[in-house]
Amino acid sequence: MDLVKNFAPHLPFLRRYARALTGSQDSGDAYIRASLAALVEDPDQIDQEIDARTALYRFFHVIWGGTGAQLEARDDSDVNPADRRLQALAPIQRQAFLLTALEGFSVKEAAFILGVSEDEHTELVTAAHRDIEQELKTKVLIIEDEPIIAADLENLVEDLGHEVTGNATTRTEAVEMAKSTKPGLILCDIQLADGSSGIDAAHDILEIMDVPIIFITAFPERLLTGERPEPTFLIPKPFQENTVKAAIGQALFFNPAKSPNVVA
Repeated sequence: MDLVKNFAPHLPFLRRYARALTGSQDSGDAYIRASLAALVEDPDQIDQEIDARTALYRFFHVIWGGTGAQLEARDDSDVNPADRRLQALAPIQRQAFLLTALEGFSVKEAAFILGVSEDEHTELVTAAHRDIEQELKTKVLIIEDEPIIAADLENLVEDLGHEVTGNATTRTEAVEMAKSTKPGLILCDIQLADGSSGIDAAHDILEIMDVPIIFITAFPERLLTGERPEPTFLIPKPFQENTVKAAIGQALFFNPAKSPNVVA
């Protein structure tokens, strides 16, 4: 078997996966080295009846499981919040979650890699999502001048388990509410009731606190000018509920407030 030809294209992605799995570049790379050393010593350990990428990840998990999946103790002061949340998951949940969410394997492929049934894999991913969502619960400020849309957003946010601290309809009201309630997330329209700007409200708020903001607007072109930093999360109206829910999850997972107000 030509190890270089078969597995080299997949190694950068396996390294990414190992680092996400362990939460450390050094630890992740150490597992990769151990896997490659074992593979070079005995190439027949790899399953040649399946595609190279799946076989490589499967073999990596044999090595990972053989070590007891022990993570190296380290100073995690510089670990980003997303990685820290991944580390809070049980190892098997973390593996199941990352194989599908990060590496793009199908449920069938991920289950094979882990040596579990497809139903067991689905249960593991569901548990991972549940644990992450529980940790991400926060206070949400809505900045929206249309009552029906504001009510829809409030219901959507509460369905996700978050707490809505208020609905501001003007720039001044938005800033004051942000100061008093200290939200962990803001959903913001652009055009507000008194003609003021949600963009200006967002800039004012970001000057006093670090909080992720999702813009939901009928005028997305106003934020897509290329003349200044553009928002990471921008949803056009009319919006789909699943789109907003996904954006909320992504915003909180990868860009949480530095001092989030978690709902008990």
